[in-house]
Amino acid sequence: MTKFSILILGSASAAPTLARNPSAQLININEQYYLIDCGEGTQNRLRQHKIKFQRLNHIFISHLHGDHYLGLLGLLQTMSILGRTLPLNLYGPKQLKELVDMNLAYSHSTLKYPLIFHETQTNQSEVLFENEHLTISTIILDHRVPCTGFLFKEKPKPRKINPKAIKRYEIPKYAMDNLKRGLDFSFPDKNEVIKNELLTLNPDESYSYAYCSDTKFNERIVPQLKDIDILYHEATFLHRDEKRAEATYHSTAKQAATIAKQANAKLLIIGHFSNRYKDLNVLLDEAKTIFANTQLAQDDAVFEMV
Repeated sequence: MTKFSILILGSASAAPTLARNPSAQLININEQYYLIDCGEGTQNRLRQHKIKFQRLNHIFISHLHGDHYLGLLGLLQTMSILGRTLPLNLYGPKQLKELVDMNLAYSHSTLKYPLIFHETQTNQSEVLFENEHLTISTIILDHRVPCTGFLFKEKPKPRKINPKAIKRYEIPKYAMDNLKRGLDFSFPDKNEVIKNELLTLNPDESYSYAYCSDTKFNERIVPQLKDIDILYHEATFLHRDEKRAEATYHSTAKQAATIAKQANAKLLIIGHFSNRYKDLNVLLDEAKTIFANTQLAQDDAVFEMV
């Protein structure tokens, strides 16, 4: 069974509070970990959830505002102190590499593992990572500094073999790979074709997740998000503070919900909450007036694809 979950490590906006940490999320896809953003204190948040740092092979930084990356330098050095030797892939704006290199140079430090930097483009979407199971692409957002979101999409999964049907039709083992790919089967010495649907079962569902970090309301991203399973969209302000959101290139809860509705998302998660709101339910209630299936990205929350 597919494992696809999102762990909220931090949900605050510019400054942390006693209840909310700066932005960070851990994506678990079939026990492969991907860290999105790395605000101050992220390594402690990972420790609290008993996540082994060395299982992290990919870190994605959306933009260079401190609440999204200031925990990165400490995490990189801790990995080295703990003896990491495996390469680590870091994705982010080109200036991020300068910041990391400068910090290492000024502290006369070196990492004991290869750090592979992947510069993100901010003018058009691109595929950052791809394997046989998954693609991770950028979402171009509209913020005060260059900023990208990240779109995780599982590829279609193979069809599942039906053991009873295989036995009934006496299908040889060499045919299994083709059956999983959806091909029909025919015996070499018989003029008979057995349809794939008689021999296999439907594949497990493929899931998708979009992380829309800091951004003002922009409908341009909707086509890329169409039919997304789970959408995370920042909702820093209530709509009564729309002018403040516009001035700071952030979104309101109502605007986040509008994007989710237009994209036909299955679930909306809102986060990056301004500290001016002591009761986050006011943000949730506002979003639900537009998109009913909305939840809060509170610290320690886990969202699983089902």
